[in-house]
Amino acid sequence: MRRAERLFEIVHYLRGRRLTTAAQLAEWLEVSERTIYRDIADLLKSGVPIDGEAGVGYRLRADFDLPPLMFNRHEIEALVLGARMVESWAGPGLATAARSAIAKIATVVPGDLRVKLESTRMFSPGFFVDPALSARMDLLRQAIDQRQKLTLRYVDVEGRASERVVRPLGLFFWGYSWTLAAWCERREDFRNFRLDRIQDAALRADRFVDAPGQGLADYLRVAASDSGRDCLEPPNGT
Repeated sequence: MRRAERLFEIVHYLRGRRLTTAAQLAEWLEVSERTIYRDIADLLKSGVPIDGEAGVGYRLRADFDLPPLMFNRHEIEALVLGARMVESWAGPGLATAARSAIAKIATVVPGDLRVKLESTRMFSPGFFVDPALSARMDLLRQAIDQRQKLTLRYVDVEGRASERVVRPLGLFFWGYSWTLAAWCERREDFRNFRLDRIQDAALRADRFVDAPGQGLADYLRVAASDSGRDCLEPPNGT
């Protein structure tokens, strides 16, 4: 990476973060901490308002106006592929957002990158995705964002149907299916629910606040443990 590109990346990395150490920047950019110290000094000399000091950390002042984002060809390809995956797999609401994002990027990148954006030959076909499942994504996202409980009619791997009241925590894509991570009030424990086994989902009027041990961070901790891998196995759900 050229020095000018590295300075630009440092500014973008600092943006929106409370405090970043030279060690973190050095690891991310794969350079020495001494190089980072020199780069910070050069940015300060050029007028970039960075607060902090060596050994403590750095942050960019909130009122600093960054120039428009620029992308290289690999980043453009990654963005296009990601948008196409979202458009195919993540429901109507995010599909529209993905198309809009790519259209906005196309208006600000140089002509050669616009050609790359429009001609990327990487695809994520979604013609085999169940339309009902896709449409349900928007409802589940709304429940997660607004912290509303859901009533689910769910069929497990053995074909048994049940009704569950759950506190939705997050959606996870496994490359072949989506699961809803939730706190199940019936089981009084975390559960994964495969979206293709949810027969019906309805928002409830009551909202929830994460109780101790029942939030997303707790779910992720349990899922990473040996016992969690047994009860939260993604392919089947329980």
